Amino acid sequence: MALVLRYAARSDVGMTRSKNDDSAYAGRFLAVVADGMGGHAGGDVASASTVLDLVHLDRAGHQDPATVLADEIQTANSILSELVQTNPKLAGMGTTVTALLLHDDKLEFAHIGDSRAYRLKNGIFEQVSVDHTFVQRLIDEGRLRPEEAEIHPHRNVLMRVLGDVDASPELDLASHSAEPGEKWLLCSDGLNAVVPDRVVESVVRNAATLQDAVDQLVDLTLDGGSPDNVTIVMIEVAEAPSEAADTASLNLAAERPLEPAAADGGAPPAATAPAAAAGMSPDGTAEGVSGTETPAEPHEAIRADAIRRELGTRPHVLVGAAALATETGQIPIVTAHSNKRRAAALLTHKAPEEPDASEVEAAAPLRKPWLIPAFLTVMSLLLVAVLWFGYLWTQTQYFVGASDGRVAIFNGVSQNFGPIDLSHVDTVYNIPLESLPVYQQQRLNSSISARDLVHAEQIVEQLRISSQRNCPEPGPSPSALPTDRPSGSATPSPAASPEAALPPECVGG
Repeated sequence: MALVLRYAARSDVGMTRSKNDDSAYAGRFLAVVADGMGGHAGGDVASASTVLDLVHLDRAGHQDPATVLADEIQTANSILSELVQTNPKLAGMGTTVTALLLHDDKLEFAHIGDSRAYRLKNGIFEQVSVDHTFVQRLIDEGRLRPEEAEIHPHRNVLMRVLGDVDASPELDLASHSAEPGEKWLLCSDGLNAVVPDRVVESVVRNAATLQDAVDQLVDLTLDGGSPDNVTIVMIEVAEAPSEAADTASLNLAAERPLEPAAADGGAPPAATAPAAAAGMSPDGTAEGVSGTETPAEPHEAIRADAIRRELGTRPHVLVGAAALATETGQIPIVTAHSNKRRAAALLTHKAPEEPDASEVEAAAPLRKPWLIPAFLTVMSLLLVAVLWFGYLWTQTQYFVGASDGRVAIFNGVSQNFGPIDLSHVDTVYNIPLESLPVYQQQRLNSSISARDLVHAEQIVEQLRISSQRNCPEPGPSPSALPTDRPSGSATPSPAASPEAALPPECVGG
């Protein structure tokens, strides 16, 4: 019995935000919600880039479905790091990710951040995801009761996110058996900040359709003031139709026509695109749904319209910042030079063809015996020269990191080459790491790149100012918590219990 997903989704900017940092996608085999963070510059970029980098998974027949979702999320994280390197204005951006991938009778689950996943199965409604927040850690340690977490002033502080923080973030991964009729709700934390879980459960249980459930929950959030963006995806596991299951015009949502959103940056499902739309293949041709090929211009730069064509070959719904990116053509994952080849592969799900074994064997006798040793010798000399000049280049670089618990400027690069240390401490400053917000501590542990020594000193000065601002005034009030994420953060309250406050000490400056 083949299974697919029925789905509905909606995203809204909310009542107080100026832009939508949320993104979401739902299709026959994939559902994902991402809640971006990073202030004015980067939240929408982070969520849109991540969601658009995962949409190619919305298909059956993955060779290793148990790990492909986690691998692709890690790849999406590396792309965010590349974006920050090419555009320093995006420094500090990040996103949550909560995703489900259906294959056969299994649902692969991946999660990081404080977006949530709920499941209604066999009459039982439960939260499947675990929030990666500071207050959840306090709950796990027995220092805070669950009912206190809802009003804690630091309930939105994230401990784990995707983005410009960690080169290999730790994901929560699980595999769940899938049964027809079970429902899943994926949502950003904008819903949980306003609508209690008991109300969410009631809507999921009693709504007539998936779209009705989504609309009711978004409307309840807006009625409650909606201080943050809100994004919701509802899916239901269903048996695949017996005929035309793979045609681009099949709309499994079929709850009501999904129209373009005005305020939330949503877009109509790409399934409504002409049936002849197609993605661009690596050889520079446009591959149609019918299987015929027509000439197309080469893909020196993978464009937004190619992404739209590829999405047009399957039923789906795309909302939030990702939908706006495809409409405007400002898709960050396909503009960076280093990602062109990979983006082309994502569009068509094709890998470069391997040479035929017989051709390799036929060509082998033509090689002269001395060619290989000569070639290896030349390559070895070139490698030594490259490594030497590479090492000299590293000694012209600077970055800011941590040394013995304090902020320091390093000369070199943060990576090591085997036993060779490519950096050394240049200057250590009297700025304790504990006096900085948690988010900046994480960035320092991963190192902050600088253009030169002057730039590194400017970064240190900014950290000094941040350290001074983060230090609490003398008195009974609890210490300020490091780095509240910009979406939905709350002002620390003097009434918070001492045991629930952050422990950093402010020394030096």
